[in-house]
Amino acid sequence: MKRITLILAACCMMFTACAQNLNNQTNKQSKNMKKTLVSYFSATGNTKAAAQKLAEELGADLYEITPEVAYTSADLDWRDKGSRSTQEMRDRSSRPAVKGRCENIADYDTVWIGFPVWWYTAPTIVNTFIEAHDLSGKVLNVFATSGGSGVEGSANDLKKAYPQYKWGESRLLN
Repeated sequence: MKRITLILAACCMMFTACAQNLNNQTNKQSKNMKKTLVSYFSATGNTKAAAQKLAEELGADLYEITPEVAYTSADLDWRDKGSRSTQEMRDRSSRPAVKGRCENIADYDTVWIGFPVWWYTAPTIVNTFIEAHDLSGKVLNVFATSGGSGVEGSANDLKKAYPQYKWGESRLLN
């Protein structure tokens, strides 16, 4: 009987040690798992829809870059030289205020930055987002929506403006 008890105790200790080792390996793997964030600015909803689709495809979290003052239809009238969007794009140093920050940005290894193409490049509110966050050590990818422009010019402008970051792929989504 003592022998059976000793064998059972040894088996229990062995199973416990195996379970702890497996648990430690699982914890290490989850710490090493890459997390992806899809951040986006959407003036009319087109980029939001594209961002949601991309996030679903990638299994990523979503973060909306929200202007402190929402854009109206008049603000977005690119034919009006006095419209808010035209003024912001004319002054490349413009940094429209945003509501809040992505407080858990440090949790992500890859950040997608999405926007509608304005005047062949990213709206200046995208610069506000980039400059408000420490994106060091992350892979930054760009996606854009557009009625006629490609994404390459916008991506190149961001790479040139922020050469300190590691830039990955670019996608035009519609």
